[in-house]
Amino acid sequence: MKLHFTKMHGLGNDFMVVDRIRHPVRLSRRQIQRLADRHFGVGFDQLLMIDPPDRPDVDFHYRIFNADGGEVEHCGNGARCFARYVLDKGLIASRTIRVSTVNRLLTLKVSRSGLVSVDMGEPDFDPAALPFHAGHESTEYPLEVESAQGTETIRIAAVSVGNPHCVLTVADVDTAPVHETGPRAGAHQDFPQGVNVGFMQVVDRSTIRLRVYERGAGETVACGTGACAAVVCGIRNGQLDHTVTVQLRGGELSVEWPGPGHPITMTGPATTVFEGTLLL
Repeated sequence: MKLHFTKMHGLGNDFMVVDRIRHPVRLSRRQIQRLADRHFGVGFDQLLMIDPPDRPDVDFHYRIFNADGGEVEHCGNGARCFARYVLDKGLIASRTIRVSTVNRLLTLKVSRSGLVSVDMGEPDFDPAALPFHAGHESTEYPLEVESAQGTETIRIAAVSVGNPHCVLTVADVDTAPVHETGPRAGAHQDFPQGVNVGFMQVVDRSTIRLRVYERGAGETVACGTGACAAVVCGIRNGQLDHTVTVQLRGGELSVEWPGPGHPITMTGPATTVFEGTLLL
């Protein structure tokens, strides 16, 4: 079986994109894991699969798989790459694109400059939406995690932006314990489906620095949904204004959230790296 693919990235968060409209293909979890391997495969953080529309009010449906082969609900950087792919490949002529994912509808807009804006939908702070066994909704929660020194209590905000996130405010992202606290909080028993863990440094009211430890992928150099989660939690907690520049290790995103009852808008680049064909 031939597998045609395109390698793309959004600020270094990289993707293998497979068009299943023109080239129908089925991949097992094990095959996805092998393709994701950076030594023996193509290498990627997530696999994006483009499918025909599954409802009359959208242009496409798309599915997202992490490097461990598990399917996930949403990916902001992936959504931008998706939009550029279908436009550049002639699968659609319109620069405004409607797509469905496993749990929501997205509106994607590609500007003449090539930047992509994504209507990410409204954030959901209800713990049940993540899900998160918190007992009640709050702007901040204590979470006990294991550390080298024993059990410690960290303070987190929690939100679903189509996928689950918790956010810690730190003094300096460069020294934050991303690779110690990230996997422990991400696999905490109070998050039965796992959670993405963001480490946010507030530079000023319109700028943050961010690192994200993603479930199923580890730390990535950029996370679009993580950027949205951090910003809306910071706005809700009174730390940030309504339009924020998010500085990630792979580059910058702009995130805007007017407040409750409104969707999040995320804007940033998407880049094609190379194309290829594999024999599976």
